[in-house]
Amino acid sequence: MIKGEVLQKLIDFRRERDWEQFHTPKDLAISLSIEASELLEWFQWNNEQQISQKLKSDKREALEDEVADVVAYLIYLCHDLDIDINKVVEAKIVKNALKYPIDKVKGRSDKYNEY
Repeated sequence: MIKGEVLQKLIDFRRERDWEQFHTPKDLAISLSIEASELLEWFQWNNEQQISQKLKSDKREALEDEVADVVAYLIYLCHDLDIDINKVVEAKIVKNALKYPIDKVKGRSDKYNEY
């Protein structure tokens, strides 16, 4: 998901500032949730047309910053808990394929317990 050199830059950035002491799994999960909420805030109160316009404006950079914050905290959390993000995402795809069979859900947004 993330290039090895980018991961190393993230880890080095944190280590150089001695921030590992603050990055407990609990605090990383909290920070991830806060940053995800800030990402949502970028979309709040905008319809599809307004979002499309914002994506083409100088406001896009703010969205990209929020995406980067979410990814950084998730990467720190996975790194610190020794979670192989590619492996767990692939495993979740397999689980979801069983939970949401194509013949039952194609073109539908129902939750698995509603069909």
